[in-house]
Amino acid sequence: MFVNIVIRSIFFICIFSSLIFSQQKLEAHKKILKLMGTRFEIIAVTENKNLADRSISAAIKEISRIEELISSWSPNSQTSEINRNAGLKPVKVDWELYQLIKRSKKVSDLTNGHFDISFASIDKIWKFDGSMTQLPTRQELRESISKINYKDIILSEEDSTVYLKNKGMKIGFGGIGKGYAANRAKQVMIKNGISNGVVNASGDINAWGKDEKNNDWGIAITDPNDKTNNLAWLNISNKSIVTSGNYEKFTVIEGKSYTHIINPKTGMPVSNTTSVTIISPDAEFGDALSTAVFILGEKKGIELTNKLKNVECVLVNSENQIVTSTGIYLNHINY
Repeated sequence: MFVNIVIRSIFFICIFSSLIFSQQKLEAHKKILKLMGTRFEIIAVTENKNLADRSISAAIKEISRIEELISSWSPNSQTSEINRNAGLKPVKVDWELYQLIKRSKKVSDLTNGHFDISFASIDKIWKFDGSMTQLPTRQELRESISKINYKDIILSEEDSTVYLKNKGMKIGFGGIGKGYAANRAKQVMIKNGISNGVVNASGDINAWGKDEKNNDWGIAITDPNDKTNNLAWLNISNKSIVTSGNYEKFTVIEGKSYTHIINPKTGMPVSNTTSVTIISPDAEFGDALSTAVFILGEKKGIELTNKLKNVECVLVNSENQIVTSTGIYLNHINY
């Protein structure tokens, strides 16, 4: 009898504890900070604050590690060593960096060079601080892009080396690095037990699971003509959303606005696109593709997106018209 009572008591305590735990409310634990020179927002949805704090800290640590690996500003990074030895010799790098460069070249092939990490070789003839008063000459434009060519990034998989074929060449990860960091931060958080969360790397968004109300994540697309308003909403789960826009940096010369997004083929800022949002399973790929589609423009950019599996696009052209790929559905279109 005594044993039976004890067993029942333990059973009752276990049930009672389970009920208390199940009634704990899911919360979105958030941290906003500056990483990789830009604004990061990291969200972990869980009823356990300690778990959220640990996972967010682990994500921050991972993003900082990636920044050190790919930074072209740090003289001690492997990327800087590759650039210093352009035209001189191959540089042995970590397998992780090698694979990132290899994937970058694949996107360059896919986009016919409209995404190109050797864009870092461009001479900075465009300034977006208000100091420019006249356009560059044709000769200056030709010279500025003369060293951009992803095909001159020579990879050797056997010994994990990277060689820039010509002196003056440089690589940089401004068009893909934030997306890669968002991917890695997500993976680290999931490994730490976070089944629902968001990593927002200044517009490169990786969202998985559900929000604290068990709904898909609602992500706003910014109106390129008014950053205080939203163009539309997308409801997503286990996807990334990446936006490239001409509203962040630009210069005005003789009354005309020129965006900071420059066509690597011409050296001129893109004029026929206002914003591009890519929805895909992978933030790294979406980061690179959004820039390429922005440059390719409405016809070729949407045509390319429609050929890609599980990839969608929302493009705003220079006439403020919304153009989308075939599989997209927008909520609350404000145009």
